Formats: sequence, C-alpha cells, structure tokens
Amino acid sequence: MTARILPFVFAVLLSVIVLFTPESGVPSSPPGTDKVVHTVLFALLAATALWARAGLRTVVVGLVAYAALSEVLQQVITPLHRSGDVVDALVDVVGVALGVFLFTRVGDAVRTRRRDRRTSR
Repeated sequence: MTARILPFVFAVLLSVIVLFTPESGVPSSPPGTDKVVHTVLFALLAATALWARAGLRTVVVGLVAYAALSEVLQQVITPLHRSGDVVDALVDVVGVALGVFLFTRVGDAVRTRRRDRRTSR
C-alpha cells in the first residue's frame, strides 16, 4: 500500500463511523449541521480518492453509489435506529462535486506553479 492511499483509507473509515453510528451515539447539533458534515465528508472522500490516483469516473460513480447505498443501509439496518434521507444523498453528491472541483483546482495551481518555476530558471 502506497502512502498516497492512506488518506483515502482514513476517509473511508471516518465515513463508516459517521454514517453508521447508531442514532443514540450521534451528538445533538444545530439544524443543518448534518448536511454540512455530509458535504465535507464526501468532498474529503472524493479528494483523497483522486489523490490516491483513482480515476475520475471511478471516483464519481463509486461515491454516488456509496451515497445512495449508505442511506438505504441507514434505513434498513434496524439496530442503527436511523432513517435514510434522499436529501442527505443529494448533499453527498454535492460533496463529491466539491471534492473533485477543489482537487482539480489545487492540482492545476500546483502544476502551473511548477511549470512557472521551471521556465523562470
């Protein structure tokens, strides 16, 4: 396992904890906080998957499927006492788009900076 994949492994483990903690273990928070958490979590998953050099299509399709599956599992795994939420799945997809956007923007900026340093020598 290369060092590039470790952040993605950490993000996946974090997502499992966040998405599948029973309702009794979820701390209370102001309304809407869960949507922010979902967005940031899926942005992190997308960015770290791309950092690990997974293909863009694989990342997007895989994470959109994971978003949908996680909501279905929250609904059907009775001991969790959680409910699936279509809006959470949609916010997850927004997070994927945000992660892809940020990763590509940062990558573009780094490549431009490296190119500028090489050409200025």
